[in-house]
Amino acid sequence: MKIGIYGQFYHENAGFYIGQLLELLEQKNAEVFIEEDFLELIHENKTIEKDYQHFNSFEELDNSFDLFFCIGGDGTILKSINYIRNLNIPIVGINTGRLGFLATIQKEQIKDTIDNILNKKFSLSPRSVLTIAINPSSDDPVFSHVALNEIAVSRKNTTSMITVDTWLDNQYLTSYWADGLIISTPTGSTGYSLSCGGPVIMPDADTLVITPIAPHNLNARPLVIKDHTEIKLKVSGRENAHLVSMDSRIATLNNETEIIIKKAPYTINFVELQEDSFLNTLRKKLLWGEDKRN
Repeated sequence: MKIGIYGQFYHENAGFYIGQLLELLEQKNAEVFIEEDFLELIHENKTIEKDYQHFNSFEELDNSFDLFFCIGGDGTILKSINYIRNLNIPIVGINTGRLGFLATIQKEQIKDTIDNILNKKFSLSPRSVLTIAINPSSDDPVFSHVALNEIAVSRKNTTSMITVDTWLDNQYLTSYWADGLIISTPTGSTGYSLSCGGPVIMPDADTLVITPIAPHNLNARPLVIKDHTEIKLKVSGRENAHLVSMDSRIATLNNETEIIIKKAPYTINFVELQEDSFLNTLRKKLLWGEDKRN
């Protein structure tokens, strides 16, 4: 079995669980490849002495990998998808951070669940991702990436609102007067979009949601659309530039730049254990329907 491992940070007590995972994988004779920077971090913290094969880009992976373990919080998982893209490698999220809404398991569950995961006793939860194209084009590498949660435009270096002209399949929708606009996938509906009043969407729904950020148009509400819709945005405002973000990656664009957002022609597959589900996660992590009277 061929395994990829990715992480960003060394959370408190993470070393113990990283060492535990690597030991269990070695016992199962798995062929392990660790992302280069994360491997260096592991060696710096003296978690292991053994050296492992490594990778540092999407181009160094292929679909011969059976699983991709992502160690950290939700932000780490969001960044990891750009190592996977269209390779169809299932992602196992191990939460060593805080909320860990996207994670498959908590760090304390590694020992109890690793056999089931390696024996493929799980289901796959396909997640749609978003692509972005801009005119005029830019050399910023952020625009070659995909977003699992959302793509958003927002104001920069100003307290003034921006105007976001919006088209759906080349048909004019409206001009949002707001701090920004979020285009969210179902996965991202429990993130930034939710904080701005957007709805929670089931991961397998074929939809996207457009959520304004602090709109001054009082009748502007989140809008759910089919996920095959092409979305075009054009921003104007008092400043000459604005921000565009793809999950945790941010770039600056000049106003009047044409932004085209589409769903990618592939999905990212999350490992979901048989005893778990999105609804269970809603109740456990977001305290869905929690009421002291019940």
